[in-house]
Amino acid sequence: MTELQVERLLHTQLDRHAEVTTAMRDCLPQVQAVADELIRRLAAGGVLYTYGNGGSAADAQHLVGELIGRYLRERRPLPAVALVGDAAVTSCVANDYSYDDVFSRQIEALARPLDMVVGFSTSGTSPTVVKGLAAARAKGACSVAFTSSRGGELAASADLAVVVPAEETARIQEMHVLALHLISELVDRWAVGTDPDPAD
Repeated sequence: MTELQVERLLHTQLDRHAEVTTAMRDCLPQVQAVADELIRRLAAGGVLYTYGNGGSAADAQHLVGELIGRYLRERRPLPAVALVGDAAVTSCVANDYSYDDVFSRQIEALARPLDMVVGFSTSGTSPTVVKGLAAARAKGACSVAFTSSRGGELAASADLAVVVPAEETARIQEMHVLALHLISELVDRWAVGTDPDPAD
């Protein structure tokens, strides 16, 4: 590729990112609904469980890191677990049962009705994510899907969903990170007793 072609490619990708970011304004009620429900459950003693595959696994760990560590403010650590982080359990279940069961089996073991279970899937069709949310519902936990316009079936099967208006995996993952940061901001403020203020 010539230098001009590379520059055009990069500008096109950046423009597409900006377009999808603007379209995410329509998703803000979904994002707020997840944050409100997570706050309600954390206040009642619940735990957040997250999971996903590949880049979505990284997003699942990212959200947990923001809650156990901190987002912007000094506060207590909040109870959250990324189910993708235990290689021994994941490989054990994949070997003894099926890879499709690696998250649902953990959720079946751990989730309680007070808890929230968040599955990340850009496609909305990943069997591990679909089975995981089904296990969450069976345990009475709140099931949440982070997905895209391709993942209508997964979104419809979850109690709550953040549905990115895009079909490109890179754009979907970028918006999942944006959404989890917005949720982290609201949870952070709640945890330190600060009401959200749009002027901040």
